Amino acid sequence: MAPNDSAETIGEATSTVAGRRKATRYIVPVAVAGVAAATIGLVPALASSGDPDLPKISAQELIEKIAASDEEQLSGTFKISTDLGLPLDGLAGSLVPGGEGKDTGAAAPQDKLMELTSGTHTLRVAADGPERQKLSVLGDASEYSVIHNQGEVWAYDSASDEVYHAEAPEGRDAGKHAEKAPKGPEGAPATPKDFAEQALAAAGDTTSVIVDGTAQVAGRDAYQLLIKPKQSGSTIGSVRIAVDAENGVPLKFTLSAASGGKAVVDAGFTKVDFAKPAASTFAFTPPKGAKVTEADELETGKDERGAAQKALPGQLAELDGLAGEGGFNVIGKGWTSIAEIKSPGGKGLPEAGSGDMPAEAQGFLDALGDKVTGKFGSGTVFKTRLVNALLTDDGSVYVGAVTKDALVRAADAAAK
Repeated sequence: MAPNDSAETIGEATSTVAGRRKATRYIVPVAVAGVAAATIGLVPALASSGDPDLPKISAQELIEKIAASDEEQLSGTFKISTDLGLPLDGLAGSLVPGGEGKDTGAAAPQDKLMELTSGTHTLRVAADGPERQKLSVLGDASEYSVIHNQGEVWAYDSASDEVYHAEAPEGRDAGKHAEKAPKGPEGAPATPKDFAEQALAAAGDTTSVIVDGTAQVAGRDAYQLLIKPKQSGSTIGSVRIAVDAENGVPLKFTLSAASGGKAVVDAGFTKVDFAKPAASTFAFTPPKGAKVTEADELETGKDERGAAQKALPGQLAELDGLAGEGGFNVIGKGWTSIAEIKSPGGKGLPEAGSGDMPAEAQGFLDALGDKVTGKFGSGTVFKTRLVNALLTDDGSVYVGAVTKDALVRAADAAAK
C-alpha cells in the first residue's frame, strides 16, 4: 500500500482544477441524482485483488493528475447505487393529482434517466471524443440507450419500443454539440469523473483532503483520494475517489453520510477499456415498427407540464421559481452553507384539511417532516440522508446538506 500523505487543506488545488479542466466532456452527461443535484455520489464495493504498491503521491499532485486527464476514448460497465433515504417511488403521483404512472409517451432522456435517482443500476458506456457517446441502462429483460453521434441524439427504450430523436443546431462546432446531448437537470453529474470534478470544485479552506492508500478498481491500479469536511453540522461524512494511477481518470466515487450506514451514492466501473470503441457502437437505426418522437414534438407538452406543476401547493411552485431566478440568500460557507429562500406573500404550506393540498401529498409530507420551533416561530423539517430543508410557517425555506439543528440555528439567526 502506498504511504498516506498528511491531511491538507485544498485552496489552490481547486483553482488548479478549474483552470485546467478540459472543455471536452467525453461521457454522456445524464442525471443520476436529481434530488441531490448540488451534492455528490455512487456502485457497491467492487472486487479487489489487493492494494497495489504505487509510488507516493500528494493530494495536490493527485488533484492535478485528475485535472490534466484528457482521455477521450473508453468503453466499459459501471454500477450506480443511490440511497437518499427518500421514498421516491410514487412521489410525483403523491404530489400531483393523477400524476402517478403517467407516461410522456416518448423515450426522452430527461424523463427516463430520473429512474437512476434510487436503487442500484448497471450501465454500459462508450465514448469516442466530443462527438460520439453512448450510455445504456440495463434492465432484467430490457435496455434503455442514449446515443450521441455527430450532432444527432437518439434514445431507445426496448421495453416500450419507443424512440426519441433530436438534432444539434446547425453551424455549431463539434465541442458545442454536447449542448444537445442527452442530459437531465442542469449541472447534474453522471459518471465518477463528473462527481469528482464537482466535489473538488466545492473544496476550499473548510475541507481536508488526503491520499488514503491505494486500491484496484475494474482491474486498474488506483490511488484513493479522501475528502472530508472540517466543519461540524454537515450531513456529508466523506467523499472517496479512486483515481486511475496511470491516466488520472476517476474510476470510483463514493459519498458517505455523517450518520454512517450504507453509502448515500456509490458509482464505479466494474470493467473499463481506454481503447477506441468501434464506430458501429454509435450507429443507430430505429427498429421497424418503433414509435419515433422528435424533440420538437415534445415542446408542445411543456405547457401541459407547467399546468401540472401549478397543481402543487402554490407556495412550493413559487419557491421553485424563486430558486430558478437566484432569489435566495446563502448563509455560511463550505459544507455547511444553507440557502435561505423567502416565499412570496409570506405563506408556508397549507394546513391539513384546508383543501389546498391533496390528502396524499399531506400524508407524504407528514411522514418526512419533523415539527420544530425556535425564535423564528414554528415550522417543519423535511429530511433525506443528505439534504434537509426547514419550511417555516411564515413561508421561509432553509435548505442544505446540514443537520436539522443547523437549519434551526440558521432560522433563529435570521429572525434576529
